[in-house]
Amino acid sequence: MAIRAVVFDIGDVLEIAPDLGVRRRWELRLGLAEGEIGRRLADIWAAGAIGAVAEDEVRQAMRDRLDLPGEHVDAIMADVWEQYLGTGNAELIEYCRGLRPRYRTGILSNSFVGAREREQAAYGFEELVDDIVYSHEVGMSKPDPRIYQLTCDRLEVRPKDMIFVDDLEPNIAAARAVGIHGIHYRNNAQAIAEIEELLTSVGG
Repeated sequence: MAIRAVVFDIGDVLEIAPDLGVRRRWELRLGLAEGEIGRRLADIWAAGAIGAVAEDEVRQAMRDRLDLPGEHVDAIMADVWEQYLGTGNAELIEYCRGLRPRYRTGILSNSFVGAREREQAAYGFEELVDDIVYSHEVGMSKPDPRIYQLTCDRLEVRPKDMIFVDDLEPNIAAARAVGIHGIHYRNNAQAIAEIEELLTSVGG
């Protein structure tokens, strides 16, 4: 047994994306009760995460359900994407880059329709890793065990030969349940140290 692939989550791992309060700011501006945007659009956000709606359908739903003109929808979505993209975690991105070509590398992300294009423009993830599995492109999301197996299949490795790094414990628990070496990300130093320990102890 040897580690052959290392896979990273994006949100709050390769990207640091603090909550900028976008929804509440717009609720106050539009005179809506707290949480109202989320309630009216919950099914749309969920559908966008698994690619069941297109970006144009998301915008149309916002116009219809929030009774907004197109320019307000554009402004809200611009704020949403600013928060979604956050800031690149430069240290971890460079660490990931340095793992190649010794190891296959990948990204496994719960995402939203439109994320690939925007993250590619901002961070060039397609050049960073060998493969990217976005939930909105494959129709399922973490912690569904199928998405972990799909990631292994696309990287052509067995679960026991892969490391996966994520900031959410349920996602790590699900990865471990299918046999992947899961690392719960808390900070760069901790995550890198645990990856290196596994590469040494399990073998690379």
